[in-house]
Amino acid sequence: MANINSTRYTILFAATVCVICAALVSVAAVSLKPSQQANARLYMEKNVLVAAGLVPQGRRMTVPEVQAYFDRDIRARLVDLRSGELLPEDRGDARRYDQRAARNDPATSHAAPGNPAGVRRLPNQGIVYFVLKEGQVDQVVVPVEGLGMWGTIYGFLSLAPDANTVRGLTYYEHRETPGLGAEISNPDWLALWTGRKGYDDTGAAAVRVVKGQAGAPDVDPNHIDGLSGATITGNAVTHLMQFWLGEHGYGKFLQRFREGARS
Repeated sequence: MANINSTRYTILFAATVCVICAALVSVAAVSLKPSQQANARLYMEKNVLVAAGLVPQGRRMTVPEVQAYFDRDIRARLVDLRSGELLPEDRGDARRYDQRAARNDPATSHAAPGNPAGVRRLPNQGIVYFVLKEGQVDQVVVPVEGLGMWGTIYGFLSLAPDANTVRGLTYYEHRETPGLGAEISNPDWLALWTGRKGYDDTGAAAVRVVKGQAGAPDVDPNHIDGLSGATITGNAVTHLMQFWLGEHGYGKFLQRFREGARS
């Protein structure tokens, strides 16, 4: 009979428990991974719908509800960010493309040039969502991201068919200060973006958050009201928006789109 008070027995018992627990955790992680991925995609795609103004912010949605929207109104495609070329649909399943994972993998990404948005790496391919209306592209939705006050801000920007006029915007993940920078998620502030222009008359990415109040979209199209007490967050939003609308983000694709490259 084993001596349960011996050091050897204690070590073997602890090791056995650790192995069993590790096995259980591994099995749980593997078995839950498909559902976790499905939930993550559901959350991302719901925010695409929010940015496009198809559903209100905060609405709970089921997988079939989101799927119905995408079957009817949304087409996801992949873009070569370095050339701006829209890739053929058979080059990959755009809806299952994980842009963050691609950005973090050296095999599917490249170093970003120095930039005030704090973007360090860029995926070789980016995802774009076409919102259709009566069979025609009515909105173009692209992901945006950049460093904020305390961490990375992630969102989706929706543009009209001119690939310039803002239709909608949502920031779905950030660590900004509650009551201050976190107001970037306030629907009232997000509504101020509607009708603004991403580019100025020279074609440069020019939309920016200013201190104080901006004018109406028809007289002050490139400026957005600042957030009281959140200058750093406002500057971060300016930098990330200009980066992703610029030549190293989706700028080349949006230029090609404006020129009529739709397939």
